[in-house]
Amino acid sequence: MDTNLLQDHPEAFENLRTRVQTLKTEIGKVLIGQERTLDYLLVALLSNGHVLLEGVPGIAKTLMVKLLARTLSTGYSRIQFTPDLMPSDITGTTVYHMANATFEFNKGPIFSNLILIDEINRAPAKTQSALFEVMEERQASVDGTTYPMASPFLVMATQNPLEHEGTYRLPEAQLDRFLFKLVLDYPSLEEEQTLLLNADTRRERSELELIQPQLQEKEIVEFQKLIHQVTVEKKLLEYIAKIVGATRNHPFLYLGASPRASLNLLHASKAFAALQGRSFVIPEDIKAVALPILIHRIYITPEKEMEGIDEQQLIPDIVNSVEVPR
Repeated sequence: MDTNLLQDHPEAFENLRTRVQTLKTEIGKVLIGQERTLDYLLVALLSNGHVLLEGVPGIAKTLMVKLLARTLSTGYSRIQFTPDLMPSDITGTTVYHMANATFEFNKGPIFSNLILIDEINRAPAKTQSALFEVMEERQASVDGTTYPMASPFLVMATQNPLEHEGTYRLPEAQLDRFLFKLVLDYPSLEEEQTLLLNADTRRERSELELIQPQLQEKEIVEFQKLIHQVTVEKKLLEYIAKIVGATRNHPFLYLGASPRASLNLLHASKAFAALQGRSFVIPEDIKAVALPILIHRIYITPEKEMEGIDEQQLIPDIVNSVEVPR
């Protein structure tokens, strides 16, 4: 089906669901478990939003993004963040050519479609600042010239929550630019056994060799446009506002979520609904995306942190405290 005609066909959302399911099946040839995390990555793809993946080393954070990139016929680049990385190593540099006395801008690795930033918290503030404009405005300003990013453009970054030597805390303003923060855990016993069995069966074959592209760049852009057509009733917009507002008045929090969280809840719930093949949002869609959207935008008071309360416990309580519209 011609994706240019998606918006004119009533079966457009079912087509989206089917195409994305094909992509998930392809990734499932290698990735064991993490189905919910993969769903969130696909929501981010459809919402054109950035993702922060947090977890200990060895639980497939980087592999998951590489597999997703493999299924997409788009540009892909990987940037390994280190303490000595400079902003120009990300955005690029202007080079002077003596032969014709002209300056030419050599684009850095950020100029692609899907960007994997490994260990994002290893670069200092000066380098992190290079991402502020790129992530929010999807453009980079170098030497007085602004260079737009291609579409789609997504940053997917990883970080280790336990290792702090040689790392830098990400600024709140930068964290707020991520649509989702996904906290990954260890696989179950059954999943790890399946992983070992698959690895033994593959032997010398690379994991990425098993994955074939499923979505073209043009399709992704059309699907992103289709997401905007998902309808949201006014009472659900009020529901979103009340959930975010509840974080600003909660006694356990000294900082609640910003209006950007409300907008992200709106966009992500639309994409989540579309993944189910629906053209309208229901309260369950909003609940499904609330945790990864709010978890990096709220801050628990030190007293409650000492009592062992964390964001993953608190956010479901906040969401459930808001009356679901009927």
